[in-house]
Amino acid sequence: MIGMRPAVSGWLLIFRVYAGAFWLVHGIPKFLNPAMFMPPNGYMGQMIARAAQTSTGSYHDFLVNTVTPNIGVFAELVRLGEVLTGISLILGFLTPLGGLVGCFLALNYLAASGEFHWSGLGTLNGVALALSFFCMVLPAGRFAGIDALLVRRPNARAVKAEFVDEPIAAPRAPPD
Repeated sequence: MIGMRPAVSGWLLIFRVYAGAFWLVHGIPKFLNPAMFMPPNGYMGQMIARAAQTSTGSYHDFLVNTVTPNIGVFAELVRLGEVLTGISLILGFLTPLGGLVGCFLALNYLAASGEFHWSGLGTLNGVALALSFFCMVLPAGRFAGIDALLVRRPNARAVKAEFVDEPIAAPRAPPD
C-alpha cells in the first residue's frame, strides 16, 4: 500500500491470509461432506434446534419462525458464506465486504451458541469475529491483494510550478 511501512503491510497480509484460511478451513468441509452439516441429520439442524431451546427474545423468534422452516436455505448460505469469505480474504478481493460477512456469521454463531457476552469473545467464534472485524476496518486487502488494483491511485503527474513575470502595480486606495 502506498505510504504504509513495509512491515505493517506484511503483517496485514499475514493477518488477512490467516483469517481467510480460518474461514476456508471451516467452510470447505461443509461442501466436501454435506451429510455432516446439512439438515435434517447434520450439524446445522442440531445447532439450530439447540439454539432455539436456549435463546430468548427476538433472536429466538427469528430462529423458530424464519430459520427453522427454511433451514436448508440457511445451511447453504452458511457454508457458501464461509467459503466466499475465505476466498475474499485470501485473495484480498473486496476485503471489507469479506470481513463484514465474516462478522455477521461470527455474531450469529455467538448468539446461537449462547456466548453472546464478553466471555464469549475468547471462544473460537469470538476469534472469528475479531479476525473478520480487523479485516473489515483495516486496509488489509491493499497490499498484495486484488483490492490494491481496484483502489484509485492519485494522479502521478508532477505539479510544475510556473512563475510569470508581471509588473507589480503600486497599491491604490479604493475609490470613495
